[in-house]
Amino acid sequence: MSASSNRAPGSSPDFTLIGVILLLLAFGVTMVHSASSVISATRFQDAFYFSKRQLIWALMGVGLMIWLSRIDYHVWRKHAPKIALASYALLVLVLVVGVNRGGSKAWLGIGSLGIQPSEFAKLGLVMFLAHLLAESKDRMHSFWRGFVPPMGLALVAVGLIMLEPDLGQSVVIMGTTLIMLFVAGTRWSHLASLFGAGAVGFAGLVAMAPYRMDRIYAFLDPWKYPLGKGYQIIQSLYALGSGGILGLGLGHSRQKFLYLPEPQTDFIFSIVGEELGLLGTVSVLLLFAVLIWRGIRTALYAPDDFGTLLATGITGMIAVQVLINIGVVTGSIPATGITLPFISYGGSSLTLLLSGVGILLNISKQAGMVE
Repeated sequence: MSASSNRAPGSSPDFTLIGVILLLLAFGVTMVHSASSVISATRFQDAFYFSKRQLIWALMGVGLMIWLSRIDYHVWRKHAPKIALASYALLVLVLVVGVNRGGSKAWLGIGSLGIQPSEFAKLGLVMFLAHLLAESKDRMHSFWRGFVPPMGLALVAVGLIMLEPDLGQSVVIMGTTLIMLFVAGTRWSHLASLFGAGAVGFAGLVAMAPYRMDRIYAFLDPWKYPLGKGYQIIQSLYALGSGGILGLGLGHSRQKFLYLPEPQTDFIFSIVGEELGLLGTVSVLLLFAVLIWRGIRTALYAPDDFGTLLATGITGMIAVQVLINIGVVTGSIPATGITLPFISYGGSSLTLLLSGVGILLNISKQAGMVE
């Protein structure tokens, strides 16, 4: 699974990856301010309310990234079971004493201060799956001994998160798990059977909750419900469409004037398209493409199987989240409530993603990658 024989000696982290992350963070803080200035001034009489907090989270996250980039990633293998157990405990705790926001009991905290345990669970599960799959590499062709244990662990996490409920985070966890299983050497037939079972399960989950059916209806024909179920996606498409090639100019969005709900979170990519046009959206996609490419290179050049799988999981987690967010914003898939990594407003998501990147940087440092 690893390509350790092709690596060169060295001790520097991947500076290309660092540069891309810093560009995304700077762009994200800028866009959070632009997208949220109206709603911030209206709600809090402070146009910088959200952007100030995003900047603080970004600085804290960069500090975590630097710190974690200096810690030998093999440490996480030793502590992976305890980290996974703590993640599951937090997912149970939030169901008992969690704060309900936007119809989902997904937060621990008081008032505006809080953490989202499902964000911690994603990274914790990636660590444990990397450990488990590296240990099971000789059994991955077996359904019961290689495929079922890691999939069972992922399904437990998904089950707890769905009780909140949070479909978006569940989809990210399942997508990341599938990528890791594929890299670990799982049989195609096992993955195909999972897709079949997953399709049936997804249909059942959608049918059990009326609001999820509403999202499906809005996805299929948003224009039929312009003031109801389809309102958000229609406003998103208006924003993207009105931007043209070069956009209306930074800060000149019309949709942020309370037309597009919470434009600084899930639908911030719409504001990017409106203000910076096709040029801006393509630039963002290119930055993410470079990030994913560097993550894949880190996985390929990792010194061992655990490093390969850990880098794969972190990179896959980011990639799946990007694809889901942009798919929703462009009307390509039903709404799931997933933020755009490093750009959307949100402290838990930002700090955990940057923590993952810090671990990824340590793997690249030990791999000693050179151009």
